[in-house]
Amino acid sequence: MATQISPCSSSSTTFSPSSLNQETFSSAKFFNFSRKSSPSKWAFKISPKNQFELKSSNGYPLNAVSLHDGKLSIPITNSFFNFPIILRLIPAGFTNALVGAAEKPLAKEHLPPPKQSESHLTVTVVGASGDLAKKKIFPALFALFYEGCLPQNFTIFGYARTKMTDDELREMISSTLTCRIDKRENCGDKMEEFLQRCFYHSGQYSSEEHFAELDLKLKQKEGGKVSNRLFYLSIPPNIFVDVAHCASGRASSKNGWTRVIVEKPFGRDSESSGELTRSLKKYLDEDQIFRIDHYLGKELVENLSVLRFSNLVFEPLWSRNYIRNVQFIFSEDFGTEGRGGYFDNYGIIRDIMQNHLLQILALFAMETPVTLDAEDVRNEKVKVLRSMRQLKLEDVIVGQYKGHSKGGKSYLGYTDDPTVPNNSVTPTFAAAALFIDNARWDGVPFLMKAGKALHTRRAEIRVQFRHVPGNLYKRNFGMDLDKATNELVLRVQPDEAIYLKINNKIPGLGMRFDRSDLNLLYSARYPKEIPDAYERLLLDAIEGERRLFIRSDELDAAWAIFTPLLKELEGKKISPELYPYGSRGPVGAHYLAAKYDVRWGDLAE
Repeated sequence: MATQISPCSSSSTTFSPSSLNQETFSSAKFFNFSRKSSPSKWAFKISPKNQFELKSSNGYPLNAVSLHDGKLSIPITNSFFNFPIILRLIPAGFTNALVGAAEKPLAKEHLPPPKQSESHLTVTVVGASGDLAKKKIFPALFALFYEGCLPQNFTIFGYARTKMTDDELREMISSTLTCRIDKRENCGDKMEEFLQRCFYHSGQYSSEEHFAELDLKLKQKEGGKVSNRLFYLSIPPNIFVDVAHCASGRASSKNGWTRVIVEKPFGRDSESSGELTRSLKKYLDEDQIFRIDHYLGKELVENLSVLRFSNLVFEPLWSRNYIRNVQFIFSEDFGTEGRGGYFDNYGIIRDIMQNHLLQILALFAMETPVTLDAEDVRNEKVKVLRSMRQLKLEDVIVGQYKGHSKGGKSYLGYTDDPTVPNNSVTPTFAAAALFIDNARWDGVPFLMKAGKALHTRRAEIRVQFRHVPGNLYKRNFGMDLDKATNELVLRVQPDEAIYLKINNKIPGLGMRFDRSDLNLLYSARYPKEIPDAYERLLLDAIEGERRLFIRSDELDAAWAIFTPLLKELEGKKISPELYPYGSRGPVGAHYLAAKYDVRWGDLAE
């Protein structure tokens, strides 16, 4: 049976120092509890001559506990936080109850710790009138509220230039809110309760005065409580810095935390990305900036590390010794259709490959991190990215879809879109071969393929293993040994699934082989609706969990791989290979794969 975990658990499954608020601990490396304290302080009264043992909530002893000069000292190390710890404290006025603790077990009854100051969470969606806010952010916030994942005291604010009242905002977003499939009975009541927590303030993105007005409204809703403020920048990147300046100077929390979620794109190349980072850091600390890539919040991407690091059958195979190639495939069955103006400034390489697919690749290929702490995981991702070769033009194929008629229906080409220049050479398709120059992956091609207006919608990771050496059944497969290759597939979307292709004998008197799937189809195994990626990432940002967000040096390493290629493509105005709308993409992608003795795994499906 599946282990039941709170739906509000953050993406990190272990308790680590980084998951705590900054205010929780000082920079000291020890907790010291005096055995002689005033009645207003918390204390243990324990004879220093006695030996005793504290245990964690899972029953294991804390061997790091020691007595020095009559004080109890607990070193704070990473291993200390590998399990939840309960210290049973009682006021010094009642320390007689602990005399002789060495002879008696700690009492199960204990007084609760001192009450924390009550706090209030405010999430401000900057760019609240845009499509992303309406279709993804507000529905994700409602889903968290519906599941009971938001704190008791919270408020949602929308901020944009559009003139709008609170009621008009509620009307706008109400049509996009949905309830979980298995809890529809109180959907209407929950929706109404959520909408009553939503408010709106109109203002300019570069106006400190307007953000000061927003600050006054936030303070009214917070009611004197400790204020924790999260700003979600659902706006074009050219106004990120203006909003960061105004929000940090005029609307940041004075007694709690302030965090800012920044949506991609994070620049167009190494130079613009570096400039954006430097500009943001004038007003925000690095740990306040949460660079979001929503693909890192998808269920199968989250499960990638679990599959690899918690199953003995996979980790020994995860190297050049057994893996022949790895493929990251992204395809959409529609074109730009109204977004051509935005897309033409970036193209498929910046829009999909440099962020979504490269982030998944880094998670796939990284070494085992020391812990699941955010910095440990991101350190390993950075090592992978820095080990990768810069992309060269000969290792890339670019394409652009053209108009096509199918089934009596005509589809416009990319340059037929009225928002796209007629002579545009912006690629809507790209395939690339990347390499990681380290001991684990030396010589293994990592193939990426991403495109619009293709024959199907999918996102998947395909791991093709090497041929069986000296295969006894080689003659049964004929000349095409690729048909006998084991393949692990993680389908990220749609219809999330994990399946392993194996060779199997067909029942009967003859020796006929079949390629079968060992299949984990999520919809069959886990009937509950899978949360949207934005829900997980918003919850992580609220809880201060940074593991699935992109660090600045990670971003620098990612752009270093693609920037030389992008400059060459645009400097030489390389013409993309045309492919029909609804096809499998340009033929050149198949030649690129064949160059490395690889066949695209999605061709057989």
